[in-house]
Amino acid sequence: MTIQQLKYALEIANWGSMNEAAKRLFISQPSLSNAIKELEAELNITIFERTNKGVSISVEGTEFLGYARQVLEQIELLENRYLDARPSHQHFSVSTQHYAFSVSAFVNLMEKYALEEYEFTLRETRTYEILDDVKNLRSEIGILYLNEFNSKVIRKLLKDSNLNFTVLFRAAPHVFISAKNPLAQRKKVSLADLEPYPCLSFEQGDYNSFHFSEEILSTLSHKKNIRVSDRATLFNLLIGLNGYTISTGVISAELNGDNIIAVPLDVQEIITVGWISHKNVTLSKLAAAYIQELDSVLKNYK
Repeated sequence: MTIQQLKYALEIANWGSMNEAAKRLFISQPSLSNAIKELEAELNITIFERTNKGVSISVEGTEFLGYARQVLEQIELLENRYLDARPSHQHFSVSTQHYAFSVSAFVNLMEKYALEEYEFTLRETRTYEILDDVKNLRSEIGILYLNEFNSKVIRKLLKDSNLNFTVLFRAAPHVFISAKNPLAQRKKVSLADLEPYPCLSFEQGDYNSFHFSEEILSTLSHKKNIRVSDRATLFNLLIGLNGYTISTGVISAELNGDNIIAVPLDVQEIITVGWISHKNVTLSKLAAAYIQELDSVLKNYK
C-alpha cells in the first residue's frame, strides 16, 4: 500500500467517477483502475463498487477512506513542517439545503482562516444528494432539516448510511415573501391567506419524493406552483411575482438585502435543522471550525 494509492482512492471518492479522477490526476483511466484493483487485492476489501453509471463507495470502502484521509492529512502536515514549511493546502466541503446561514458561516470560516492555499466547496443542493455526498465522503458536513413528516424516512437513510444527525436549532415555520407583498405587514399568515400567491419550492430531481422536499407541508396542493433549482432565482421570483416559500424564518439581510422578509406561518409544526457527518470519519479542524461558525451565525437569530 502506497501514499499514491491512498491519494488515488480519495480522488475517486471526491469525484464519484474513475474517468474524472484520472483527468484530475493526469493519468490514464486504466492505470488508475489497476492501481485501485491492486490496493483492494492487497487489503482484501472492495473499496469501490463498479456500475454502468460509475463507481460508488462500499461499506468497507467508507471505513477505509476515513482512515486514508487522516493518514494523508498527517503526511501533509509532516511535509509542510519539515520539507518546505509551506502552508498546508486545505480541503473542506459542505453540502447544504438552501440556507443563507450556511453561506454566512462558510464566508466567516474563510475570512477567519485567511488561507493562502485552499480548495473549498459549498454545494447548495438537493436533499438526497446531501445525504449521498456525506455518505460517500464528498462532503464532511451536510445541513438539512427534519420534521414530524419526513423524520422516519430521513432517519432510516441516515442509519443505513452510517451518518450522525446533530441538532443546530428548532424553529416555527415562516414564509419568505417580498417586503412589498400585501401580506408583509401581517403579524402572521395562514395557508388560506397564501392561496392567491405562487408557491415556490426547490425541485429535487430524480428523488422528487415529498419526504425529500425542502419545504414542510409538501403534500398540500396549491393553485400556483413554481419549482426552482437555486436560491437566487427563488428570491427574484418572490419579489417579481409576489410569491412565497415556507422555511425557518432565518434569513440574512447582509446576503439577501431587505427586500425579503420572514412572516410567521400559522401552523402547528416544528422544523429541526441540523448537520450530518459520517460516523467513521473524525471531523477535520476546518469542519469543526465551520460548526462553530454555524453556531455563531445562528446566535444572531435567537
